[in-house]
Amino acid sequence: MSIAIGELAPDFRMRATDGKTYDFAGLTGEKATALLFWCNHCPYVIANQDRVIAMQAEFAAQGVRFAAVCPNNAEVYPQDSFEKMKQRALEKNYNFLYLHDETQEIARAFGAQRTPEVFLFDAARLLRYHGRIDDNHQDVRQAKSHDLRRAIDAVLAGQAPDPSETGAVGCTIKWK
Repeated sequence: MSIAIGELAPDFRMRATDGKTYDFAGLTGEKATALLFWCNHCPYVIANQDRVIAMQAEFAAQGVRFAAVCPNNAEVYPQDSFEKMKQRALEKNYNFLYLHDETQEIARAFGAQRTPEVFLFDAARLLRYHGRIDDNHQDVRQAKSHDLRRAIDAVLAGQAPDPSETGAVGCTIKWK
């Protein structure tokens, strides 16, 4: 079961591809934090990488910070190993943290099921939006519902996102 809208973000400690270890407080934005469950091999994640990089660049000056978490079982999906995560972050020049949930306990604490799956928190660490990035992973130009962008705009304006939840679309998390 996923954390509910209005609930406080679970805390954690995870190693990131930059070599540092972060807790939730150490990666939050001043006004909002978008935590995305993510991985290297999922075609939905691959299709969304550039738009997430662009959104982080656009919203950073407004106090929004993005971070991605890879919880996948690297024994079954070696392309999701920590070493491969570091390579991907460098190759794509990620402007957001890429964290490794090696034990999968963080994905379980959040109730994440898919990659990509977004959890958007306000400045008080309360969940305000949960779901997908938009309604067309293949071509952002064809998207009609820019759900994450709309949710960020609402949170920055001090309003509740509408809708506050959408169905995440992507690959299932590869559990151990």
